[in-house]
Amino acid sequence: MTEDSIFLLSSVAKPIITVAALNLVQSGTIGLDDTVSEWLPAFRPRLPDGTEPRITVRQLLTHSAGLSYVFMEQGDGPYHRHAISSGLDDTDDDFPALIAKLTDIPLSYPPGHGWGYSMSLDVLSAVIEQASGSTLPEAIAALVTGPMAMNDTAFSVADPRRLVAHYGDASPRPRRLVGDDAVPFFGNPMRLSPGRIFNARAFHSGGTGMAGTAGDVIRLLESLRTGQSAVLDAPTTRSMFDIQARTGGLAAGPGWEFGFGGSVLVESEMAGTPQSPGTLQWDGAYGHKWSIDPARGLTVVALTNTAFEGMNGRFPVDLRDAIYRSL
Repeated sequence: MTEDSIFLLSSVAKPIITVAALNLVQSGTIGLDDTVSEWLPAFRPRLPDGTEPRITVRQLLTHSAGLSYVFMEQGDGPYHRHAISSGLDDTDDDFPALIAKLTDIPLSYPPGHGWGYSMSLDVLSAVIEQASGSTLPEAIAALVTGPMAMNDTAFSVADPRRLVAHYGDASPRPRRLVGDDAVPFFGNPMRLSPGRIFNARAFHSGGTGMAGTAGDVIRLLESLRTGQSAVLDAPTTRSMFDIQARTGGLAAGPGWEFGFGGSVLVESEMAGTPQSPGTLQWDGAYGHKWSIDPARGLTVVALTNTAFEGMNGRFPVDLRDAIYRSL
């Protein structure tokens, strides 16, 4: 690896999509409390009793819309039966096909009355397309990566030689991921297809489908820490660090709630972390972890190429503790 190595960002794409959506909110193009079906008339999922609830942009941003992920369900659940791509595995579905499938699946809970990690950022990506009148790659380039000079972050990789090889946890050593692969994730297989980034037919997954460099990611996150973003004003930036949804520990464990773009630390002792309250943090399945600690003036981006050790193994914990011991 080198400093300009490109990684599959997986869920590190989520803060990028979040910033793009908040940019549109800031400009008055969309509203946090807009009904999603106003932008996506075909997106009208129902509750198990057949009721069609109102889903808002805010609920998509905070994973409180009642959606889920295929790797979050046990066995032969509805996301499996409908062959829903998480954005990490290969597919030929485009946005209309994805939205149609998601609409057919009953919501897990009434929107705004629960929390579940989900494909809501992918639905939000379709909203961004409609609101901007452009494709998602064009919109993200105009709203985030262009103004932030994130020149190597996109939904495609121009030079495959710069893309790192990606590995999955295995014993006695990680194994290279090939084709449409799978790695066990809390008892469920998570399908991972590194080659998806080269499939022009697959929907552009705002939740998991971007690639980029560590330098690009830290440039964006540092702008959020300092409040000197080229794309968001200070009040909008600060809102990302506010508690936007109560998760009951589901997002990142006890002591954490959810903001815009990641989990917000509320109780350091309860969470068992040296990070300061107000820290914003999230990760990525391909082996990534990032955090912004405004109180300590610290932004950390750790991109590895190993799922899932780099995300939730000993490495990110040891790295975090070593960094805070040095402060």
